[in-house]
Amino acid sequence: MDILNKKIRAIKTRNNAVVLAHTYQPAEIQDAADFVGDSYGLSVEATRTSASTIIFCGVMFMAETAAILNPEKTVIIPEPRAGCPMADMIKPADLIALKKEHPDHAVICYVNSTAEIKALSDICCTSSNALKIVLSLPRSKGIIFVPDKYLGSHIRQKSGRDMVLWNGFCPTHAKIRPEMILAARAEHPRAKVMIHPEAPDASRQMADVVLSTGGMCEFANTDPSEEFIVATEKGILHTLAVRNPKKRFFSLREDISCPNMKMTNLNLVIKSLEGKAGKKVIVDPAVAEKAYLALKRMLDMST
Repeated sequence: MDILNKKIRAIKTRNNAVVLAHTYQPAEIQDAADFVGDSYGLSVEATRTSASTIIFCGVMFMAETAAILNPEKTVIIPEPRAGCPMADMIKPADLIALKKEHPDHAVICYVNSTAEIKALSDICCTSSNALKIVLSLPRSKGIIFVPDKYLGSHIRQKSGRDMVLWNGFCPTHAKIRPEMILAARAEHPRAKVMIHPEAPDASRQMADVVLSTGGMCEFANTDPSEEFIVATEKGILHTLAVRNPKKRFFSLREDISCPNMKMTNLNLVIKSLEGKAGKKVIVDPAVAEKAYLALKRMLDMST
């Protein structure tokens, strides 16, 4: 592994490239990356890097975000088949019809929605900044929230805002059931339960804290607890362990895992850096121009 990482560092230096990885990526990808973060952190980092080439390890719609925010850079996704079932649940025609039903509503879409959905939206969000963005809008302003209905339900409860929720959801987080949390608590009675807001309502109510991926990293770093049960995609356990080596983290269950996030490997990263694999992410300029506005509003409203 050290040999492969050394090779990656050499190619990155030679080609003025960086590797960005989501916290749900395999451990070997995280260890080789220049930056590991959640959807929001990756969006911000993509705008900060001075590298001319970004190797984006995550799902395609996150890579599209990096390309939209950095039109002058080359963004390459090592595994172009890595998609997102939640993002695919809503089609442009669906959102257009919803906007016609509620013409005065602001449309807030997820940052890992398709570029076409971003282009039809007013503001993007992630699970880490959705509440702040919703609270920033006038209370008189109606909101169409796309696409995760469980995150939308959580934000509606926290904000007291009435929102139109699209019926989409993350299949991985939807697996998290109350009985799993009960079983995990019985096995690790001293552990504090952190759950992702995309989990179903009944499951969220059984956790100690409801946090985004980035929020879990911050919370684990500052909370005095020594043990944590992590109710989200299990890839984040590596991130948490690396950043908090004196604490213990337990996965809710082994099958809470997104198959799309596991499609990238180190050999693909190396070949992408060498120009022998991966796919350059290209977004239609007209779509990218509109999607950029929604992304820029998110960045501006999150500071």
